[in-house]
Amino acid sequence: MSTIVFLHAHPDDEASQTSGTMARAADEGHRVVLVVATNGDHGAAPHDLAPGETVVDRRRREADAAARVIGIHRLVRLGYADSGMVGWEQNTKEGAFAAADVDEAAARVAAVLDEEDADVAVGYDWHGNYGHPDHVQVHRVLHRAAARAARRPRVLESTMSRDALRGLADAAGAAGEEAFDPDAPMDDGNPMGTPEAEIHWEVDVRDRLDRKRAALECHASQTEDVGMMLAMPPDVFAAVFGSEFYIEPGREPGLVEGWPFADP
Repeated sequence: MSTIVFLHAHPDDEASQTSGTMARAADEGHRVVLVVATNGDHGAAPHDLAPGETVVDRRRREADAAARVIGIHRLVRLGYADSGMVGWEQNTKEGAFAAADVDEAAARVAAVLDEEDADVAVGYDWHGNYGHPDHVQVHRVLHRAAARAARRPRVLESTMSRDALRGLADAAGAAGEEAFDPDAPMDDGNPMGTPEAEIHWEVDVRDRLDRKRAALECHASQTEDVGMMLAMPPDVFAAVFGSEFYIEPGREPGLVEGWPFADP
């Protein structure tokens, strides 16, 4: 069995991006550790905050609940501030994850990798799927941390298949529905996700979609992003979230529909 450390940018990213993989890994006996870089303080402020309760307080509890649903064994918070979207003044504010010294942040993640004697470290692709500054910083920090770890772990990068997204958009357009264009420039000027030719692993998580939805429901305060996902009809939700994709730097090209954590 392996110890797998997942580095995510914000509370709720783990639910939307890798919760199916994490749930399966936990179910199969692997040790699953989640490191969350930011406190999510620029997320939506729920209308039902209790007196004295902050957005950070709520999101902390939501992440704890999601971790229990997924089966995560340990949750580590780095405590950086949310950096906001591209061009926001928060990008460069003191304490923001995107503005953090990469070596300093990587040292903290490397400490977790060493404490866990991690076999695998999982983060994001080079542009964080859609260019969010915190997601891009996860990519930088993950690779630097893996290089600093006493026992260098295998590295995987969570991504989205641009080809799969294009297929979904085409199907939506053919049905007369408004279609999202994955080839359009995102916040950083790059298209969404990664071309299939550059992806190495497709993990089928359709048998754990109930867990994935339940994990997302734990983050109910985020009505714009998570709310949009939860509003999808079941068939659309399955089409969008039924596979999780990973790049494995250094691996020979070719997409494998399988399980990256199978015993050798």
